[in-house]
Amino acid sequence: MFRPLFKILSPAGSSAKLSIFIFHRVLPAADPLMPFEPSARQFEWMARLLARNFTVLPLREAAQRLMDGTLPAAAAAITFDDGYVDNLEVAWPILQRHGLPGTFFIATAFLDGGRMWNDEIIEAVRLAPSVPLDLKAFGLGQYQVDGVESRIACYSAILGQLKYFEHDRRAQVAQEIGRQSGVPEHCNLMMTSSELRTLRAAGADIGAHTHTHPILECMDDLRAFKEIEEGKLELEAILGDSVQLFAYPNGVPGRDCSERHGEMVRHLGFEAAVTTEPRCSNRSANPYHLSRFTPWDRTPVRFAVRCLMQLRKN
Repeated sequence: MFRPLFKILSPAGSSAKLSIFIFHRVLPAADPLMPFEPSARQFEWMARLLARNFTVLPLREAAQRLMDGTLPAAAAAITFDDGYVDNLEVAWPILQRHGLPGTFFIATAFLDGGRMWNDEIIEAVRLAPSVPLDLKAFGLGQYQVDGVESRIACYSAILGQLKYFEHDRRAQVAQEIGRQSGVPEHCNLMMTSSELRTLRAAGADIGAHTHTHPILECMDDLRAFKEIEEGKLELEAILGDSVQLFAYPNGVPGRDCSERHGEMVRHLGFEAAVTTEPRCSNRSANPYHLSRFTPWDRTPVRFAVRCLMQLRKN
């Protein structure tokens, strides 16, 4: 029912706009502690809505056609960040069922049993006993964790502070907080290298997302370049194929990444890169700073309206 509006706001050709959607996880079932991650049931209707209202393309093709001025009307691409195993086990079958392509950006350090720092914190808060969680020793304050809402507020506050710690220190603090709460050192939260190859063989596009997911703007240029390069080379070794797409960790232009990082990406041979600037991209966009947004809404109508509002921004 919305498709005519999408086609009006994003016509074909040189006036086209590209909507790029960001997801991270698709949970097998809803998790009260993670309300911002869609469940399989929610993602099913999201995929159905996208299939009915957009022409969804592989991101690599969409980026090239955006630059060429040959995009179809209501063009879109679907992306996933980080490399969670539920991308393969839950999200990918749903995408296939609706005939939708997807691009998966992988932070290679966490393949084969790793856990990202933010997940370390979330699981630590999940397991913490219902007494004040004292993190003053890390400069992170003290929190009451006696229910779902207070636990969400707790980990949200910790993540907001810890995100911009020095990169190595951030990982060390997250791991120590995890140990204090009894979070296991190894887990199956992320894909294995074998599972990543399975996803690629099934037709998914794979892109790079650095090695250890740092905030590039918080690093010196040499280390930032090595992070981008290492992630690319590791993925190519795993897949036996070239990797042409890149996503900036965290990805806010001017705060987390900049034009000089785009030059690094270009120099390393990538064809396009994506940020987390919540807009749609038009033909004048820098191919190494394409915009993406996360559809937070949890009802079909609100989801569709949000997508229309993004198109109207440009």
